[in-house]
Amino acid sequence: MVHLAKIKNDSEVGKPPAKEFSELSLEAPGDDDFSTSVYGSKFAAEDLPSHEMPEKEMPKEVAYRMIKDDLSLDVWLASSRHTWSEDEAEKLMTEAFSKNFIDYEEYPQTAEIQNRCINMIARLFNAPTHDDSEHAIGTSTVGSSEAIMLGTLAMKKRWQNKRKAKGEDWHHPNIVMNAAVQVCWEKAARYFDIEEKYVFCTEDRYVMDPEEAVKLIDENTIGICALLGSTYTGEYEDVKRLNDLLVEKNIDCPIHVDAASGGFVAPFVDPDLQWDFRLEKVVSINVSGHKYGLVYPGVGWAIWRSAEFLPTELVFNINYLGADQASFTLNFSKGASQVIGQYYQMIRLGKRGYRSIMLNLTRTADYLSAQLKSLGFIIMSKGAGKGLPVVAFRLSQTNEDVFYDEFTIAHQLRERGWIVPAYTMAPHSEKLKLMRIVVREDFSRNRCDSLVADIKQALKTLEEMDKKTMEIYENHVKKNTSTVGKATHNHPKYRREKHSLQGKHGKTHAVC
Repeated sequence: MVHLAKIKNDSEVGKPPAKEFSELSLEAPGDDDFSTSVYGSKFAAEDLPSHEMPEKEMPKEVAYRMIKDDLSLDVWLASSRHTWSEDEAEKLMTEAFSKNFIDYEEYPQTAEIQNRCINMIARLFNAPTHDDSEHAIGTSTVGSSEAIMLGTLAMKKRWQNKRKAKGEDWHHPNIVMNAAVQVCWEKAARYFDIEEKYVFCTEDRYVMDPEEAVKLIDENTIGICALLGSTYTGEYEDVKRLNDLLVEKNIDCPIHVDAASGGFVAPFVDPDLQWDFRLEKVVSINVSGHKYGLVYPGVGWAIWRSAEFLPTELVFNINYLGADQASFTLNFSKGASQVIGQYYQMIRLGKRGYRSIMLNLTRTADYLSAQLKSLGFIIMSKGAGKGLPVVAFRLSQTNEDVFYDEFTIAHQLRERGWIVPAYTMAPHSEKLKLMRIVVREDFSRNRCDSLVADIKQALKTLEEMDKKTMEIYENHVKKNTSTVGKATHNHPKYRREKHSLQGKHGKTHAVC
């Protein structure tokens, strides 16, 4: 069982707060700077030497990892799931395999490490810590899916309590969100009997329109979900505009920010972006540690602005093995390894280390976007740190001489060892096809150049096919592409359901 932890206010910390991150320089590391991790160093953002011996030495850790990456095959570029950690992190996590996180009395220091992580993350998200009469609160979870379930439950129960206190009907809650949300939001709404009210994407807008979202709010709305990083294009939704509209119109509706990926990116790449607890209507935030938090799956975090937004009837006080705990969780037993891994990364890297890594990823994503644009692709994602380090791109729809599509390109790249899936966009914009590359920590500049070279070769191969040959090839792709659409383990009773966005609209759920 994971227990709740309060975030210590400034007066309890016992020393002045650390220097604000926004005051720190965003310059790249110096020429001889290797105080950060391999992928936070300047070498990860440069081409590997290929024609002339470099003038200066390279740290052995960097040389080893860069060459290892060069030799790797079957590169999975669809997911933001973390895939590499330092040996020391892996050793700490391995040593904690036997620890059950429920055993607070047996493993009190593990619980203390969770509390430290929650405090650090809450302050990263600018949780209020100046009022001694109130505390922000948070807990670790098994990824963002559980955190989203907890956040949804808290909003629903709080709405119900307010309705009951007024003697009003409390049986028909709804929640407002973008139709491009990850499927766990659909699950949360269905599992907890909450009506979904969607803001749909268009062919030129891939995130929620704040004005449309506010128009959907009624007396039964428990809250609005805002995405800090769409799974399709990586774009951030305009949380500040949404907040300002609610304040301007005096609408009592909370915002939950799904910062599954962006929570460990935006604070370091664009620290002035207002999306977190600096906005008064933002009452809860979830983030995944196993994405850009740089920890192996699965760990997530849920933070509430104050106890006001987490109703007491959802929290259970349990005396387990001699220790009192306050618990708000969907799980009971849970391994301690991932929480320890998160703490290692945060104290090992610090703000500068995370910033170095995220800036390198952003630079690589911008470089890749420029290369793809030069090949004639239309870039659908936001660059320059205005979204996740994700590159979403598609073919021009106006070129009638092109006989192939994004799915055919994806198959060509798979034959070359690159897994870059093709998708259709969210409902009401599903005519758009796109491909998406998630730039993760181990996607160095050199690996990026290798991918671009193979994309050029794939396009060249496809362009040399005439229309008849292309039809034969596309039929071959449909029949032989991996296991897509061919799952045989599903029970026939649950096939072709019609209640989800996929069932209603054929929505493709982009891999997280």
